[in-house]
Amino acid sequence: MNLNFRDRRVLITGHTGFKGAWLSLWLERLGARLSGLALEPRTERDVFVLSGIGQRIHDHRADIRDLGAVLSIFAQEQPEIVFHLAAQPLVLPSYEDPVGTFATNTQGTVHILEAIRRTPSVRAAVLVTTDKCYENREWVYGYREVDPMGGYDPYSASKGAAELVIAAYRRSYFCQPDSPAVASARAGNVIGGGDWAEHRLVPDVVRAIESSQPLNIRSPQAVRPWQHVLEPLGGYLLLAQQLLEAPEHYAEAWNFGPLPHSLQPVRAVCEALFEQFRQRCPDAQHHSGWRDVSSPDQPHEAALLMLDISKAIHRLHWQPVLTFDETIALTADWYARYRTEPVWALCHEQIRWYEQKWRECRRW
Repeated sequence: MNLNFRDRRVLITGHTGFKGAWLSLWLERLGARLSGLALEPRTERDVFVLSGIGQRIHDHRADIRDLGAVLSIFAQEQPEIVFHLAAQPLVLPSYEDPVGTFATNTQGTVHILEAIRRTPSVRAAVLVTTDKCYENREWVYGYREVDPMGGYDPYSASKGAAELVIAAYRRSYFCQPDSPAVASARAGNVIGGGDWAEHRLVPDVVRAIESSQPLNIRSPQAVRPWQHVLEPLGGYLLLAQQLLEAPEHYAEAWNFGPLPHSLQPVRAVCEALFEQFRQRCPDAQHHSGWRDVSSPDQPHEAALLMLDISKAIHRLHWQPVLTFDETIALTADWYARYRTEPVWALCHEQIRWYEQKWRECRRW
C-alpha cells in the first residue's frame, strides 16, 4: 500500500515534541499541508528546532488544556486528518505533578475530541496514548487491545483514562456513517535521534558521554518493548489512511509494538548504545558506561511490559521491519552526525532509508 497524504490538510498536536517533529518531517515529505498545535520545544537541540520544520508548516503555540485556544486553531486550519500526540509523556514527572499530568493527558484529550466533534472538515483522527495504558499484571505475554485499562502511576493512569474518553466519544458522537473516524494508537518505548527529554534512556546515555560521567540506571533488568520512532509513526500513517478509506473497519484501538527480539532489558540497550557510540564518537571510546543505582525507595515502574501486535499485523498489514541492532545503530547514527550535518537532511535521509526497508518487506 502506498501512503497518500499529498495536499491533505493535516493537524498534529505536540508537533514540537520528539515523535511529533519526526511525524511532521515525514508528512512534509509525503506532501501534506501541515499545521501544528503545541507548546514551545523544550531545548534548542530538539529535532523540531534543529530541523527547522516549524518554518515549513503552520506553527501554532497553544496548550491543549485551553479548550478555547484549541477550538480556535481547529477552526482556522480546518484539518481533514488529526494526529494527537501532545502529552505529558514521562512517568517520573507524573509523580511530581499528577494534577498537571491528568489535566494534559486526560482532559487535554477531551479538548481535542471536542474540537474534532465541532470541526466539520475532520474525517479521520489518530489519538496516541501508550502501552502503559493497560492494567499491568507483569504477564509474560503481550497485552491485547481488548485487555483492561489501568495504570499504577499518574502517567499510566492518565493515559488509561484517555483511552476510556476516546472510546466514550467514539460511541457517543462518532458512530454515524458520516462521522469522523477516530482510532487510538498504543506504542511501546520509542527511541531515535533528537530526543532530549529528561528521564529517558537514550538522551541520558548521550548526556553521560558528553559530561564524561557514568550513567546511573535505576532498573537495569526491567524489560521494555523498544522500537525506533519511525516504526510506530509508519503505523499511525497507515492507520490514518485506512480510516479515510474504510472507517467502519479501523475506528478502534491499535497496538504498535516491536517484534519479540526487541524486548530487551534496560542494561542490554545501554550496552548496545555505548558500543555504537564508541564506534562513532571519539568522546565515547573510553567512557566508563553505566552503573546500577536501583533503590527500594524509588518510584514504582513496571518490570515487564509487552504488546501483542497481532491485530495490526493481520488486519492493518503493518509490522515493524527493523532489527534491534538496526534500531540502535540508526539512533546512534543521528546523534553522531547532528552537530556537523544539516538536521533536516539527516532526518529525511533516515526516513528514506526506512521507507526502503518497508519496500523490501513488501509492506507498502
